Amino acid sequence: MNIDEQLPVLEYPQPGLDIIKELTSPRLIKSHLPYRFLPSDLHNGDSKVIYMARNPKDLVVSYYQFHRSLRTMSYRGTFQEFCRRFMNDKLGYGSWFEHVQEFWEHRMDANVLFLKYEDMHRDLVTMVEQLARFLGVSCDKAQLESLSEHCHQLVDQCCNAEALPVGRGRVGLWKDIFTVSMNEKFDLVYKQKMGKCNLTFDFYL
Repeated sequence: MNIDEQLPVLEYPQPGLDIIKELTSPRLIKSHLPYRFLPSDLHNGDSKVIYMARNPKDLVVSYYQFHRSLRTMSYRGTFQEFCRRFMNDKLGYGSWFEHVQEFWEHRMDANVLFLKYEDMHRDLVTMVEQLARFLGVSCDKAQLESLSEHCHQLVDQCCNAEALPVGRGRVGLWKDIFTVSMNEKFDLVYKQKMGKCNLTFDFYL
């Protein structure tokens, strides 16, 4: 089963909030909300926030494929138009550039762990170890290896699931659909909006 189908989503009042209220601690809750819109007790409280960032070129392709797959209100425009909307901050949840930079600014907060999707593909074991330390979970070597293997299987399922466009979860997905001119325009917008931020992404692995 897709993990997204099992987690209550914070930004949906119904049924998300009702489910959250019924859960006992520790709870695992998913959200796409910008940092400033998270409940205030998540900012300085005991709750832990794990943020997963993905390079924006792969992200916009995956986001486009997701919108195309929706049964209701599915997107039927071109990828070029969708990408322009992304660069101009005209898609759901607002500006990706502001969203990711806002969480990056809080990466040193004791209750925030900022992760990159590409690092998960590069070295999953190290990321699992990071998560275990952050969550205060004690794991021996055998448990870490078993957990990492299970996560590898989940990643493979996401990248190769028949119900999804082939390779949707892989790194470098953007190269299959971006034209040269689109890539040049995207790089220009990226530089303009991320120029003052020292956050970097891997676009190839």
